[in-house]
Amino acid sequence: MPVYKAPVEDTLFLLNDVFNIERYNNLPGFADATPDVVEAVLAEGAKVCEEILQPLNYSGDQEGCTRNADGSVTTPRGFKAAYETYAGAGWIGLAMDPEYGGQGLPYTLGAVMNEFASSANMAFAMYPGLTMGAIAALYVHGSDEQKRTYLPKMIEGEWSGTMNLTEPHCGTDLGLIKTKAVPNGDGSYAITGTKIFISAGEQDITRNIIHLVLARIEGAPAGVKGISLFVVPRNAIGEDGSVGENNHVSCGSIEHKMGIHGNSTCVMNYDGAKGWLIGAENKGLNAMFVMMNEARLGVAIQGLAQSEVAYQNAVVYAKDRIQGRALTGAKSPDKAADPIIVHPDVRRTLMSIKAFNEAARAFVIWNAIKSDISHRSSDAAERQAADDQLGLMTPVLKGVLTDTGFDNAVKAQQMFGGHGYIAETGVEQFVRDARIAMIYEGANGVQAMDLVGRKLGRDGGRAIMAFFNEVAGFLKDNAEDEGLKPLLGPLQLSLGHLQQATMWFMNNALAKPDNAGAGASDYMHLLGLVSLGYMWVKMAKVAQDKLKAGANGATERMNTKLVTARFFMERSLPETAAHLARITSGADSTMALSAEQF
Repeated sequence: MPVYKAPVEDTLFLLNDVFNIERYNNLPGFADATPDVVEAVLAEGAKVCEEILQPLNYSGDQEGCTRNADGSVTTPRGFKAAYETYAGAGWIGLAMDPEYGGQGLPYTLGAVMNEFASSANMAFAMYPGLTMGAIAALYVHGSDEQKRTYLPKMIEGEWSGTMNLTEPHCGTDLGLIKTKAVPNGDGSYAITGTKIFISAGEQDITRNIIHLVLARIEGAPAGVKGISLFVVPRNAIGEDGSVGENNHVSCGSIEHKMGIHGNSTCVMNYDGAKGWLIGAENKGLNAMFVMMNEARLGVAIQGLAQSEVAYQNAVVYAKDRIQGRALTGAKSPDKAADPIIVHPDVRRTLMSIKAFNEAARAFVIWNAIKSDISHRSSDAAERQAADDQLGLMTPVLKGVLTDTGFDNAVKAQQMFGGHGYIAETGVEQFVRDARIAMIYEGANGVQAMDLVGRKLGRDGGRAIMAFFNEVAGFLKDNAEDEGLKPLLGPLQLSLGHLQQATMWFMNNALAKPDNAGAGASDYMHLLGLVSLGYMWVKMAKVAQDKLKAGANGATERMNTKLVTARFFMERSLPETAAHLARITSGADSTMALSAEQF
């Protein structure tokens, strides 16, 4: 059966040593996140994920969710009790405002906990994850009354939250939404329409579900300029906060899916359901994008999470499975064969996953800290710089971490041979669960187009230039460090590839937009690789400095960091040259065929 151990030690290394989160003690919530508190939070979070969530992952996948005759949904055995434990321990409110019952700790710790929970049980983690996204949207755009009504119950876990965007005829193009909202005359609206692919749309784990629904008010402008956002509780809420009758909200069916079977993905019907406007009329996308950006970061973490748990299980198997002999002679002469981990190609596969996972975790934490800065800093310039980076990197995080996370789950499955194709080993579930992360919250091709078409040139390219300057500054400051030179040279080369690709777009995309479209995915992965390479040199510098200082018992771990960094620079980062070559080949061959020729 599958195993999982939360990477607490590696995470603490990043938080304390690489990013030194104590330097942000001037931000609200960070002063409370002392090293002892952070270590205790991570240790307790790991325990919950390893002992409560992970044992339900395989059984939840096998059992799935059931829609009952009355339209209610039953989640897999154990999910309800696990949710009560998870919410009761305060994990939903970890980074939420204390005014509404949260603990007020940094969002960064919430992102870390999201990784642990998603590795342990991705389908389960979506229930609190979506609730946290809905809380964020209400917190930023909801009225004071809406905040008082919904946030405390959602933060304590008594109520959950969802986001309702997609309809049968439209997905990414939200301007085609048909769900309508008719004023009731009392400040509320009657919401009527059908939404599909609604994760956690109906379930039996909370007493109420607070749906955030995009709809069009009668007479609103066509397209995205006429979309509003509404809060629509599944059950009516009394003035005293009690939960009443169903609010004409029902689950029409449960989608039959490739993976995440333990999460109820529903077709939701709104038949004149009473809802209340969030924010201003026709400004629904502004409010929903708060939730969508939170969700995209969460989905990026899911890509890392499935890569991590798949890797852990592949390593266990590779150390145990005996087959063949090492090319350099028997390593286990007392056995009929050697463990497959002696074989170079097995090691290449495992090292490629390991090198990605550790850099991706750093990439997530680096940007999570920027999210905290953008929301909590009192310095306007600091907030702007952090917001610039998040705008640039969110599509990269979502696209690169989920593309590579799925690829890594497949690589890990390959380590099992035929056993990887059998359900009992659990690794095929990681492959199935990882696949959805490339699709939802904006398919990865859309993320790439968002990056190249909108984010790259925003504010005169201010964000990408800041990134170039930061990486170049690190390279310059450490140019004389002999120990780092084998790592800095490859990063310098790949940074050059990224700069060349950026310049090529500037010179060739405005007159011919198809050049940008044809190269967008390659550019996203090129920027992602350089970002991961930057994370590796930052980690390697810290590891090297710790070794020079005696390492305090962490010599083997720090040496492992340096070897893994070298592997990434030698075996993964060179892919930037191929991405550059594809980008600069342009769009001619891509666009040459007519539709009939495909």
